[in-house]
Amino acid sequence: MNKGKKHLISLVTVLSMSLSLLAGCSQQDGGTDKGGSADTGKDSLVVATMSETPTLGAYDHNSVAGDYMNKLTYSTLFRTDADLNPEPSLVDTYENASDTEWLFHLKQGVKFHDGSELTAQDVAASITYSKTCPEVNLYNRCILTVEAVDNYTVKIVTDGPSATLLYDLCHHANAILPKKLLDNGNDFNENPIGSGPFQFVEWKRGDSVEFKAFEDYFGGAPAIKSMTWKIIPEGSSRTIALEAGEVDMIIEVEAMDVERIESSDEFTLLKHDSTNINWLMLNNEKPGLDNQNVRHAINSAINRDDIIAAALNGIATPVYSASPMGMLGSTDEGADTFDVKKAKEYMDASGVDPASVEMSIICSNDTKKRAAEVIQANLSEIGINCEIESMDLATYLSATADGNYTASIGGYSPSDMVSYLVGVYHSKSIGGANTTRLNDPEVDALIDQAAAAVDPEAREVVLKQATVRLNELCSQATLYQSVLLRAYDSDLQGVAINAGGHIRFEDISWKA
Repeated sequence: MNKGKKHLISLVTVLSMSLSLLAGCSQQDGGTDKGGSADTGKDSLVVATMSETPTLGAYDHNSVAGDYMNKLTYSTLFRTDADLNPEPSLVDTYENASDTEWLFHLKQGVKFHDGSELTAQDVAASITYSKTCPEVNLYNRCILTVEAVDNYTVKIVTDGPSATLLYDLCHHANAILPKKLLDNGNDFNENPIGSGPFQFVEWKRGDSVEFKAFEDYFGGAPAIKSMTWKIIPEGSSRTIALEAGEVDMIIEVEAMDVERIESSDEFTLLKHDSTNINWLMLNNEKPGLDNQNVRHAINSAINRDDIIAAALNGIATPVYSASPMGMLGSTDEGADTFDVKKAKEYMDASGVDPASVEMSIICSNDTKKRAAEVIQANLSEIGINCEIESMDLATYLSATADGNYTASIGGYSPSDMVSYLVGVYHSKSIGGANTTRLNDPEVDALIDQAAAAVDPEAREVVLKQATVRLNELCSQATLYQSVLLRAYDSDLQGVAINAGGHIRFEDISWKA
């Protein structure tokens, strides 16, 4: 299997200020006791995040904001380690009995939040149900059957050799839920019962989501006993909240505030290279955008360096290929570069009047909006006029998944190349993460071939072929690969992220 790219973590200390809470913050709000203004003890945490989750359920979304919540309340058979390799979580031991048959032996004594014990029957019911959910079933379509052999043994049979099964079993799409609640029609958006390290307490729509430690968590009771996620869409407002002591950690640090945050030693700024790849998504079913030469013209006209400077304060890496840098099979072969003259040639070759190309670029946050403003100026150089439209994350996700848009700024955080290509470019993912609605039989066949190639060297060859074909089709304009930024109170310890951006909050505590 692809062992992934190792990434460097650099810790930079930042901003000097007192961390007394604002008046009115209560113990329930998760405030710290720095400065003596809140008598909560060092066992609570307030986290600022940019986007509100569209749901607390595990199977009805494919969003990063939702994944943050899911990893708190649910557990999966496997999880990704620091290098994005799958490692057992609910699984104790496992064996690949044949090319298509896997046996997983579960840890015993794992408890759900309702006090019931997690068994193989819960695993079989959860994955079987998830396979019926179009938002996420691309992560378990390779599974033909899943059954409970006994209370602690699960047998999974795939539709052929699978290079991605263990990676897929790390995904929230395969979170394990109590069978009895599934059978009774429990609304997991309102009552997210799992076996994760934290239990749901309250969701104040548009404001915050509150959790408490699950004392019977199979990995050990978290040191943080009360945690509140505050939804603060505007980047500088998140920074101000950290400075004011309203929050202890920022999940999405505003790039424009990095220098400001780096000026003090009261906080730590964590930087990590990521696999997160961001694009100008183009709906290939819309007039004009259904023309390959028009898409190449758009791709060639965009100045990535200007986008990174304007939207991300220079903290990102320009990308031109359809697949993320550093992953198995990535290549720039056949990819466009920034070339306005070439863009105009593509536009002429398309036979399409650029003034007839209707584009409204939808954005769900300020960073995307700043990127869209650069793109708007770039495309005016080749005669394409763009509008920019802002919308909340839930509406944005619905519009792009359903194809009710022309263009949008979006991204994807893959743990392995095959899952990325399946999610973003395979025709079976139309209506899900394949928001460009690309439907190319050659791409589908190459992805399927790579998914069945257990040998990494053979898989790499096919993945490169798929990337070259995708560069030729140019279904969307790749823009940049992110650097993950997290800022937090320097009195916190145990904070670490992997290239997928995941933090294990159960490992975090306050220094004594």
